[in-house]
Amino acid sequence: MLSRRIAAARPLTRALVPAARLRPQFIQARAASTPAEVQELDDPNLNGGYINPPPMKRSLRDPYGDWWDKQERRNFGEPCHEDEDILGMLSLHEYNHFTPGWGGVLMGTFIVTVLGLCAAVSLVYPDKPSAPRTFEDGLEAELGGSRAVRARKAGEDAW
Repeated sequence: MLSRRIAAARPLTRALVPAARLRPQFIQARAASTPAEVQELDDPNLNGGYINPPPMKRSLRDPYGDWWDKQERRNFGEPCHEDEDILGMLSLHEYNHFTPGWGGVLMGTFIVTVLGLCAAVSLVYPDKPSAPRTFEDGLEAELGGSRAVRARKAGEDAW
């Protein structure tokens, strides 16, 4: 690396040029605007000077208004918004039936109701079979020998 720096070193004469002849590096050189830049300044949205109406979903307009086009709820000659596919009548509905806070209350009520129902069922749900069975020898051999958990023998207490 050091050998490259030495080989690329500037001659001493360039290094000793007076500072007065050097151009300052912090001055900005301005060029004339290109035609595309001038067009962008004249038309910042780059839509040919089309004036967009305010964005408003057509489904939120008065359904009983005197519209020229009753289905789309618009009048003849009314300009369309650039995002007509998003704001038109056939776009998805805006669900504003209740606020997010009230939606949280409804969701919480549902969860508390389901958990309460589960708790009530667990209190009254029977934990044992309706007719417990007993076996003569407790199925000791069938369940794996003397150290296995055996079934109840005849005469033992039920649950």
